[in-house]
Amino acid sequence: MKISYNWLQQFLQINWEAHETGELLTDLGLEVEGIETKESVKGSLKGVVVGEVLTCIQHPNADRLKITTVDLGNENIVQIVCGAPNVDAGQKVPVATIGTILYDEKGEGFKIKKGKIRGEESYGMICAEDELGLGKGHDGILVLDKKIKVGSAAAAVFKIETDYIFEIGLTPNRSDAMSHYGVARDLRAGLIQKNLKLELISPSVSDFHVDERTLRFDVEVEKKNLVPRYCGITITDVTIKESPEWIQNRLKSIGVTPKNNIVDITNYVLHELGQPLHAFDAQKIKGNKIIVKNLKEGTKFTTLDEVERTLSADDIMICDADSNPLCIGGVFGGLKSGVTEHTTSIFLESAYFNPVSIRKTAKRHALNTDASFRFERGIDINMTEYALKRAALLIEKYAGGKLASDVSDFYPVKIEDFQVFLSYKNAYRLIGQEIPKEQIKIILASLEIKINSETEGGLGLTIPSYRTDVQREADIIEEILRVYGYNNIEFSYKLNTSISFDSNAETKVENITANQLTALGFNETMANSLTKPEYAKLSENISEDANVKMLNPLSNDLGVLRQSMLFSGLESVSYNLNRKNSSLKFYEFGKTYHSYNDKYQEDKHLTLFVTGNRTKDSWKTASNYSDFFYVKGVITAVLERLGIQNLKGSPIKNDIFSEGISLSLGKIKLVEFGVVKRSILKEFGIKQEVLFADFNWDNVLKLSGKKNMKVAGLTRYPAVKRDLALLINSKTEFKEVYNLAFQSERKMLKEVDLFDVYEGDKLPKGKKSYAISFVLQDENKTLEDKQIDKIMQKLQQSFEKNLDAVLR
Repeated sequence: MKISYNWLQQFLQINWEAHETGELLTDLGLEVEGIETKESVKGSLKGVVVGEVLTCIQHPNADRLKITTVDLGNENIVQIVCGAPNVDAGQKVPVATIGTILYDEKGEGFKIKKGKIRGEESYGMICAEDELGLGKGHDGILVLDKKIKVGSAAAAVFKIETDYIFEIGLTPNRSDAMSHYGVARDLRAGLIQKNLKLELISPSVSDFHVDERTLRFDVEVEKKNLVPRYCGITITDVTIKESPEWIQNRLKSIGVTPKNNIVDITNYVLHELGQPLHAFDAQKIKGNKIIVKNLKEGTKFTTLDEVERTLSADDIMICDADSNPLCIGGVFGGLKSGVTEHTTSIFLESAYFNPVSIRKTAKRHALNTDASFRFERGIDINMTEYALKRAALLIEKYAGGKLASDVSDFYPVKIEDFQVFLSYKNAYRLIGQEIPKEQIKIILASLEIKINSETEGGLGLTIPSYRTDVQREADIIEEILRVYGYNNIEFSYKLNTSISFDSNAETKVENITANQLTALGFNETMANSLTKPEYAKLSENISEDANVKMLNPLSNDLGVLRQSMLFSGLESVSYNLNRKNSSLKFYEFGKTYHSYNDKYQEDKHLTLFVTGNRTKDSWKTASNYSDFFYVKGVITAVLERLGIQNLKGSPIKNDIFSEGISLSLGKIKLVEFGVVKRSILKEFGIKQEVLFADFNWDNVLKLSGKKNMKVAGLTRYPAVKRDLALLINSKTEFKEVYNLAFQSERKMLKEVDLFDVYEGDKLPKGKKSYAISFVLQDENKTLEDKQIDKIMQKLQQSFEKNLDAVLR
């Protein structure tokens, strides 16, 4: 939220530096995330002064140029060459002196330097309106009032403002600070703690009176719980034109684009007092009646942005006497009822809408407006009529309007201020130290919290209506603490803690796995479980009907809980690739969420994402690109570390992979992995190959730890390595050779490795050659040649018998 310091100073006559004020606001809980310097004219016309043209003669070497002598004040008379047709002696003009930087329409600066123009020296520049950034006129130089003193700074003459804009990270509970007046009110409480007792200046509405009762609109509210208060007034004889410059400057300073005087005034009051307003063209309201109601589900309505929207039966709609929709209450106006250049009379609305209803409507229609931002957090219901009168007076003044009716105020059940009892004992306990009772009373008074009663043990308090977040004793204590200052609380240098012991077996398994993956160069990620509903369309294995939908989503991109961890992980991969981090290894522990027949299911997963090189690029090592077999090795290592072995692989049946396999132990599926389809990667702007592994972590947890790890000392006896080159069927997998070898020799055989595969024209059709190494070792003695030969012969015979293998 943007807050203008100059605007803030209308309510508090504070002369602090902007950064000091920003620090105090942050201490008060209104965190200032940044301070931006804003100038009504870029450069603030620094170096531009008022000069008087003393002489003006024709340039001897140019028909369109003139040589002038200009008095800049303080006996500083300079020669300036000028090409403007209207320059003449006796004029008061704005002069950019040597060293001044002026800015063009694009904001690019150019420096005024001493120079020669057609052989004549020039010491400055007499400026036109557009050259100063004051307008678009370039017909000639800007001629000023002769009464202006020579040497005066142009910034003072043109009332150029330099403002400081606070970017406040407003938390959702602080609805009271959604305006300049609200921030000023909070700032005043902080200043009182620093013994600066400044008056909070409120805009006066004492001049409010009805000019003539010629146009009255009746107001009917069908659901009081959705619209507890609704105020309105009619204003006739308005003239639609530009708003005054000071209002435009205020709005521009906080990033609001001026439109016309009526719209600008409603926006001005919104940011001034925090009360959203809406102006209707009165001539477009049939029956001189406003009805606030719900319309039928599916009703079509075109909003100000020219988008036709389908209404919900729960949307609050502002309608005319014939139930024609005029506006989505508290969110967005209608195209046909808005103020235009032809409007001559308006109906001005100021209301309090149910925050929950407004939030649901805004999210339902994907609309986030300044009005909905405030209504959904809860505004001050007692500000409604006051803000209406404030806006009406401004419209009367700057649009020439006449107040043509009394204020219609629908407020059937007055909302009473909340009552809370504050215990001193509880305050001291939660704060951690005793604050003097008188200090507490001063703080409460500065926050406009009334003290109704006082006992030895505490205070009976009345909370003002604008503090919708203060409902409990703990809230009061928090208010006292933030105004008193967290930095003023003393803290002990003694730290008391207790040793925590996590005996959760599942957490232990996760930690073991995480440590192993981290050691392998993986980084842990944590993605949001909320995701886009559209991701379900990327895979036929994911059903849109199984989406767990949010009733009140923060945005359309966070509308459902994820059914797969693939897409949130690819978002992280894409984010890193776009920032030139092309070699990635991620892992994430998380859950997926599913809805089946009105029942919900959560499944635990561990996912791996691998793309790019296995190791960091270095002059010492060649690029070693991550591939399918690398990921399979990582998966096998993880599962073996948890005591899960003898896995069976089978072809994948999942359309997210272009190729991949599933690993199971018996009938229990543990992990699916493979290469992600290019069509899916394209949705995330990823052009390089990505490998993805998805562990069914619930099944992994069931099987982990069931096999005890054995630890043995190193044998003193050497190992022996022998190789075989086997000609086998092309469909035979190495895994079959591997398993058969250990079945044939369980005692002495320690390792079996495939170190070469050959498939070529020199081999018989349907055959391939495997070069396999075998490591043999006896833990009790050194193996002799006879024993080794016997074992190798037994292995060869087993391969020949079971795999039709032939020794090459």
